[in-house]
Amino acid sequence: MFKHGCRWFAVAVALASVLAAGAQTGSQTRRTVTEKIEWTWEVAADKPDPALPNVLLIGDSITRAYAPTVIAALSGKANVYFVATSASVGDFRLPHQIEEYFAMTRPISWAVVHFNNGMHGWGYTEDEYARYFPEMLNAIRDGAPAAKLIWSTTTPVRVAQASGASLPRIEARNQIAAKIMAKENIPTDDQYGLMLSHQDLHSDDVHFKDEGSAIQGKQVAATVLKALGK
Repeated sequence: MFKHGCRWFAVAVALASVLAAGAQTGSQTRRTVTEKIEWTWEVAADKPDPALPNVLLIGDSITRAYAPTVIAALSGKANVYFVATSASVGDFRLPHQIEEYFAMTRPISWAVVHFNNGMHGWGYTEDEYARYFPEMLNAIRDGAPAAKLIWSTTTPVRVAQASGASLPRIEARNQIAAKIMAKENIPTDDQYGLMLSHQDLHSDDVHFKDEGSAIQGKQVAATVLKALGK
């Protein structure tokens, strides 16, 4: 199933980790923060049923891990697609990747888009996260204007990471997103709160074992079904 409709690429970046993008945002120069390996991963629904609603999951490797559970749980109820990327809020590539995905998947009509972005891009400050978050949201709304949106909070790490990821920073980003979701009247799937009580299910300090991803996927499926009115 997961080979169907997949596109994956990794780019080893032979540059400094923080580059000057040369783009101007008001009076500020926009930075580009890169990782050693950058990737995207796109999976189409396997034999989509035209009679069923179409659901899109947007996220990163955490999303990629729980997607199989969501697909299984929504079998016969929705066609599930997902796109995961290492590009983060703050990275000018992220909204373009989202726009490209929607252009590539036309004329699919999306009923629900469940989205997250927060586990990458720790070279960006929380101020930058807040400043550029609307770019991602606008790209999703432009590509899926009729869809019901669900924001998913960023999951906890077990210990602080060399990348800059830590519980205080994740909580800060989730709070930034929460204010935006409240203003935009977008419901939240609290994956952070869910997995904070399952820290024993980490497979490393960031990702989760299959058991943990299954717990996540079940909650994602439940929030999607609620949005679909099922």
